[in-house]
Amino acid sequence: MQHINTLPSTGFNTFIKSAAVLATGLSLSLLVGCNKAEQTSAAAPEAAATAPAGEQASIRIATEGAYAPFNMTDSSGKLIGFDVELVNALCAEMKAKCEVVAQDWDNIIPGLKTGKYDAVIAGMSITPERAEQVDFSDSYFKNSLVFVAKKDSTLNPEDKPALEKVTLGTQRATIASQWIKENLPKTDTKLYDTIGDAFLDLEAGRLDAILADTAPVVNWLSTGKPDFAVIGKEIDNNDNFGIAVRKGDPLKDKFNTALATLKANGTYEQIKSHYF
Repeated sequence: MQHINTLPSTGFNTFIKSAAVLATGLSLSLLVGCNKAEQTSAAAPEAAATAPAGEQASIRIATEGAYAPFNMTDSSGKLIGFDVELVNALCAEMKAKCEVVAQDWDNIIPGLKTGKYDAVIAGMSITPERAEQVDFSDSYFKNSLVFVAKKDSTLNPEDKPALEKVTLGTQRATIASQWIKENLPKTDTKLYDTIGDAFLDLEAGRLDAILADTAPVVNWLSTGKPDFAVIGKEIDNNDNFGIAVRKGDPLKDKFNTALATLKANGTYEQIKSHYF
């Protein structure tokens, strides 16, 4: 079962300020929608594991491209964000030649399993259900969930009977949608292909509230949404993001080694500070 902790006001304010700086810096480049880039070639399942002597390993990595600040698409169609910057650092450490491609969320694990790419770095939570299909690296980010609604909303997330009388939005096939299903099974829930689509419906008044990962909510609020706010307490459900690879792929160990090095030499924290 998940437990709920109060989100410290000082930490949250710092998070808002950091996200606001990011939003300002990227204001000319961020897009709300998801770039469903067409995949033109498929990497063979063994492509990332070995490379001819003297050549760099070639790794194809998928991300969603619609989950700011983890991954998003700028006005030129380029993938950017925390996940993408982390990919670049990991590949540099691994001395690998990497290509990052966009893939819609619903098909991101099937695409990995069929060899369309070699890994997924897309703010993906490590869950038992997913771990039955893919292998995960060590955690690279600790996640939590929050509700967001109109600032003048009287909705109390701790009042379960009240929540069962409203319309909630979230992205399909996510930890947030799973939390709603397990904890609020009677609530009218609308599922969206991207969290950006849910935010649009919240602004249009078609939703009473959204449940989503804390970082994307804070990032969205920082882009000029004075009429909306986080309501209630942060939900700490022991959720961690990991890098997904195919079952038994030795690429997992390579990512773990590189990730440990980036954390030890300060590179990981430097990248993280750009976004959080």
